[in-house]
Amino acid sequence: MEAISNLVIFYLLAAVIVVSSILAVTSHRIFRAAVYLLIVLLCTAGLYLLLNYHFLAVVQLSVYAGGILILFIFAILLTSAKGDHAEPHDKRRVWSGILASVAGLGITTWATLKHQFLYGNNPTVLGEHETNMHIVGQTMMGTGKYEYLLSFETLSVLLLVCAIGGILIARKR
Repeated sequence: MEAISNLVIFYLLAAVIVVSSILAVTSHRIFRAAVYLLIVLLCTAGLYLLLNYHFLAVVQLSVYAGGILILFIFAILLTSAKGDHAEPHDKRRVWSGILASVAGLGITTWATLKHQFLYGNNPTVLGEHETNMHIVGQTMMGTGKYEYLLSFETLSVLLLVCAIGGILIARKR
C-alpha cells in the first residue's frame, strides 16, 4: 500500500512540475513566471522528501526557493516597470523552441529506455535508511578529489556579483 501511495505522490508532483515549468516558460508576465518557478522548486523539494533525502529537501527550500528565487524577484521588481509584459515571439523562434523541446524529450526517452536502472535493491529509494549528513557535508565542503568547496565558493561570488549588479541597475533609475 505504501508503494502505491508513493507512486501516486510521485506522479502528482511530476505533473505539477511539468505544468508549472511550461507555465513559467510561456507566461507573458515575468513576475508570474517567477511564481511558477517557485512552485517547481517546492515540488522538487517534495521529490527529495519522497526519496528520504531530508537534507537536500531543506537545502532546496532554503537555498533555491528561499534565496535565489528571492534574488530573482528583487531583480524583477528593481528593473521592471509596473505591468511589464514579455514581447511576443516570432513564429520562427516558437517553432525552433518546440523542435528543441521535442529533441530533448526524445533524447531523454531514449536514454531512459536504453539504460536499466537498478532501483529494486537500493535501500535509499526503498526508504529503509537516510543518507549520512556527515558524508554529504564533507563532500560539499572538502578540498580533496570529488569534493566541491571551490565550486561552492565560486557560486557564492557569482551570487554576490548578481546582487551588486541588481543594485547598480536599480540605482541608475
